[in-house]
Amino acid sequence: MRNKIEHIIRQHDPDMQKALSPAGKRSWLRPDYSDYDLYQNRQDYPRTDLPLKPAAVLVPLVERQAGLTVLLTQRASHLNKHAGQISFPGGRSDAQDRNAMETALRETKEEIGIERQLIDIAGAMDDYETVTGFTVTPVIGFVQPTFELEIDRNEVDDAFEVPLDFLMDPGNHQLQSRIHKGHERHFYAVPYENRYIWGATAAMLVRFSQLITKA
Repeated sequence: MRNKIEHIIRQHDPDMQKALSPAGKRSWLRPDYSDYDLYQNRQDYPRTDLPLKPAAVLVPLVERQAGLTVLLTQRASHLNKHAGQISFPGGRSDAQDRNAMETALRETKEEIGIERQLIDIAGAMDDYETVTGFTVTPVIGFVQPTFELEIDRNEVDDAFEVPLDFLMDPGNHQLQSRIHKGHERHFYAVPYENRYIWGATAAMLVRFSQLITKA
């Protein structure tokens, strides 16, 4: 499976142009994929003016003997924004980050302690725009299973793994909605056991599934 994913991602992101794209460039480009794709009444959620806030996440594919898994985090419950939500390790680009890959690797080290030498980057998917005005680059990386988690409790409450096969199965992808500020908002969800994966994280997983399974 790793060989297939690497082949597809490297075709999708030749020479890692997406993964190595600098924040300043990404902030002025309107992504093709976004939270807005699912909204029935887009006028209820006007898009953020450019420039967007550049960010990057790592999609960590852990190489377990039983098969690949995806390592996800649950954000700390005391945070002011997105408290308790499930996400990839990652965050907003800092001034010292030369590109999306560096942001994803730095944030992964800060949040859950995985050293960059244990991560083999294959490339990145297309940027994803969130309703909160971020442009997020999902960087795909294969993680050696010898890592030891060092969770930063200021940012993360927990980290856990989900079998990649489960996340790639379209039968596990749900389209849901809820009322937000008086308007119906549609979003993807991929519930797993007692975990509720939804929003931008779920949307990027659905996009990853489409990229891999339809190639």
